[in-house]
Amino acid sequence: MNDKLYVFDTTLRDGEQVPGCQLNTIEKIELAKMLESMKVDIIECGFPVSSPGDFKSIVEISKIVTESTICALTRAVEKDIDVAADALHFARRPRIHTGIGTSDYHIKYKFNSNREDILERAVAAVKYAKKYVEDVEFYAEDAGRTENEYLARVIEAVIRAGATVVNIPDTTGYCLPGEYGAKIRYLVENVPNIDKAIISTHCHNDLGMATANTLSGVLNGARQVEVTINGVGERAGNTAMEEVVMAVKCRKDIPVYTDIVTKMFNKASHSVSTLMRMPVQPNKAIVGRNAFAHSSGIHQDGVLKNRESYEIIDPMDVGVNDSTIELTARSGRAALKHHFQRLGIEMGKEELDACYQKFLQLADVKKEINDSDLFMLAGVTQDKIAQKMRLKYLQVVCGKNSIPMATVKLVIDGEECTATSSGNGPVDAAFQAVRSLVHRKIALEEFFVQAITRGTDDVGKVHIQIENKGNIYYGFSANTDIVTASVEAYVNAISKII
Repeated sequence: MNDKLYVFDTTLRDGEQVPGCQLNTIEKIELAKMLESMKVDIIECGFPVSSPGDFKSIVEISKIVTESTICALTRAVEKDIDVAADALHFARRPRIHTGIGTSDYHIKYKFNSNREDILERAVAAVKYAKKYVEDVEFYAEDAGRTENEYLARVIEAVIRAGATVVNIPDTTGYCLPGEYGAKIRYLVENVPNIDKAIISTHCHNDLGMATANTLSGVLNGARQVEVTINGVGERAGNTAMEEVVMAVKCRKDIPVYTDIVTKMFNKASHSVSTLMRMPVQPNKAIVGRNAFAHSSGIHQDGVLKNRESYEIIDPMDVGVNDSTIELTARSGRAALKHHFQRLGIEMGKEELDACYQKFLQLADVKKEINDSDLFMLAGVTQDKIAQKMRLKYLQVVCGKNSIPMATVKLVIDGEECTATSSGNGPVDAAFQAVRSLVHRKIALEEFFVQAITRGTDDVGKVHIQIENKGNIYYGFSANTDIVTASVEAYVNAISKII
């Protein structure tokens, strides 16, 4: 039977160290509740001695989250540990995460100390934390560059002092997978009391090796992984939770399992991206916009015949409703036929062949082929196209001392309708007005703005993803007026529902 792999999420601590991505207490509580719903085993909520905000967040999360272990970070300093214990007062399952640098780089240049002194400070910190909580995790900072024999001595000593988890961080992202895995294996084979603690990985992505190193650690004996949603974190980021968990789920030769509710990954990714104001790159594994998108004709044909031809993960397993077949100049007949059928347009082989040649000519000119283009290629009358919804008029009022208001005029089924709404900014006000006219329950899943050049007169490209009755729809637009582009993209997405 496979071993349990404990998932330790540090999005609220290490992930939040990204400049400009700080979270307030309410936002941290929202994400902590989501992580608990995902069945994350341990949630590291902050570094309480660092600021009153971190301290308050841990206190409030401890009151609300009851299933996951709540963890607070400290240095190997008694005051840090006192403050952490105070912050964890209400936690049902508290953990103190204390530690110190063990590499010669840290010992010599950071602490101006020696190995024996560092070992003594490590043991003292664990013993002191043990007075407050039973569950104490020790981190050997920069373990990735720590000499293995000395690292083993430190780990043996802190376990003897009461550490229940020993964290072996690749703090600088320096290790290669074979090297990091060998380090974990060395500890398993050379620390006599290693069976009394869980070995944890904590890998950074400076060389793009975080997930590979983490999995190598697991294969060599680690049974806790320290991760973040979307891989957010210091510098190039931390190990991405979704990548490790889905690798474990897909690869039957990895002898562990997790309790994570993987269907929440897509929602969690959007939540973290929105609250931290940090867009997810489209080609990000598992949760990127293009993770289940296919544009190559060969790939599209294979996926339409059998999804597993080109997909090792069922999109629904991570909360994505379906794969997307994108129409580009590299798409084949199978993809074009698929989209015509989606629009209710049936074609014979000869008709499809003729239409495909026109499609290729158009796709060479246009980067994106939309439904209106498909109707045109199929020779559907303008009357049918005119039934689609479009934006005819938009006016917004906003400013420092005014309430944002928007007036929107849409053409729906050939009829004009107008609405005015207020909102939290001009875009929100306009979206509220649009929703009041379409009378449908629409959830905004993704709102992404991209600058094409870098001037003040730049054209902004907007990508929007919405959800309606379990289905996902996309909308696009580009305009020098970013509010107009946003509303046009929103209308473009909603028109696909209608």
